[in-house]
Amino acid sequence: MAIQNFKPVERKPLRWWEKLYIPQVLAGMKITLGIMLRKPVTLKYPEERPTIPKGYRGVPTLVKDQNGREKCVSCQLCEFICPPKAIRVTPGEIDPNAPDAALIEKAPKAFEINMLRCIYCGMCQEVCPEEAIRLQNEYSFCGGSRSAMVNDKKRLYELGGTLPDKILKWHTKAEARKNAQSH
Repeated sequence: MAIQNFKPVERKPLRWWEKLYIPQVLAGMKITLGIMLRKPVTLKYPEERPTIPKGYRGVPTLVKDQNGREKCVSCQLCEFICPPKAIRVTPGEIDPNAPDAALIEKAPKAFEINMLRCIYCGMCQEVCPEEAIRLQNEYSFCGGSRSAMVNDKKRLYELGGTLPDKILKWHTKAEARKNAQSH
């Protein structure tokens, strides 16, 4: 099917100067020179690191409170809410002789996050009632094998470290139990 209704566009013939394409080459060189003379934006990674903006969602980790206690109570909400199913939590029992046994019911026996599946959405951090899982500013995370990209509980606590507990629930519960026992 041929196009029947078209109108040819009349163009002016190029002058001899334009046929040499020198104006276009000079315009391109002007742009290139302008970019070259700007302040450099290339970083010498890993010696130089970019500044991380506030609210950046990096590697998910587990954190402990200021007294070194596990904040995770194995509620498994992070596992249920995770869209790619990257989190696996195995609940475990608390030793009855542990000093905090009266304060908490359970703790994770095993906790794994598969970083190959994680999409850094932050839903695990938002849903955690204990603020035990946090997204850190770490963005450069690599491994030599698939198994190296699965962070276990020990590795997650190494990456997370300790964060102060805003609620201080352990402290208030322990005081309440001591006061109840003394009366």
